[in-house]
Amino acid sequence: MTYYICAMILTDTHTHLYLEDFTSDRDLLMQEAIAKGVERFFLPNIDSTSVADLHQLAEKYPANCFPMMGLHPCSVKENWKEELALVEKLLAEKKYVAVGEIGMDLYWDKIFVKEQEEVFRKQIDLANQYNLPVSIHSRDSFEELYNILLDKKKETPCGVFHCFTGNADQAMRAIDLGFYLGIGGVVTFKNSGLDKVIAEIPIDHLVLETDAPYLAPVPFRGKRNLPEYIVKIAEKISEIKKVSVEIVAEITTNNSKIIFGKY
Repeated sequence: MTYYICAMILTDTHTHLYLEDFTSDRDLLMQEAIAKGVERFFLPNIDSTSVADLHQLAEKYPANCFPMMGLHPCSVKENWKEELALVEKLLAEKKYVAVGEIGMDLYWDKIFVKEQEEVFRKQIDLANQYNLPVSIHSRDSFEELYNILLDKKKETPCGVFHCFTGNADQAMRAIDLGFYLGIGGVVTFKNSGLDKVIAEIPIDHLVLETDAPYLAPVPFRGKRNLPEYIVKIAEKISEIKKVSVEIVAEITTNNSKIIFGKY
């Protein structure tokens, strides 16, 4: 397939364009992506070390880049109370489009599992308090997070299960709770099985994401993920769903507007 340069608008609901991986060519990459129809970028925070760069990018591109505020589960360490206090302070002081990136990660480190759960619960409370959606990181932790969400309900707007790689049953359970599924480069990986899951899920419950600079789609797997590669993900969804890329762009962008509002 070829890139489509037309009036369609694509939305990247999860990208870390503010990281130093893009310091040398960020503006050029933004321009190239926008030229290909990728006009909206949602920026999840990581921790206190990423806040300044996150704000700087969002302020430079206010019509295209929309900041979230949250504490990533992999940053839940001994100082988690201080980190969470900063998130609370910033949410009270500034305007954000979501609380994120939040959740649990049981792949990299299980030392702070209880703390990750507590931080997740507290950030769900903050999202409900400010009437904001959430961006949920659920690596090797879908069932744990699902059970927490049964107990601590996320009020509407719910948000996105970012980088969803679960099975069809998990997908439908997340959808039944009111969440959308963030689909990224993994759907293009040959043996991921995610393409078969997506075939069973209505496109009305999907949004697109790159998670740049991570998880670049085929044929760029293993390389730095770029903003324009969201087009490759849209093309893969188009192939799975047997609809045009323009339709994928329209539906998934509309879904993002349902989640995040007018942005």
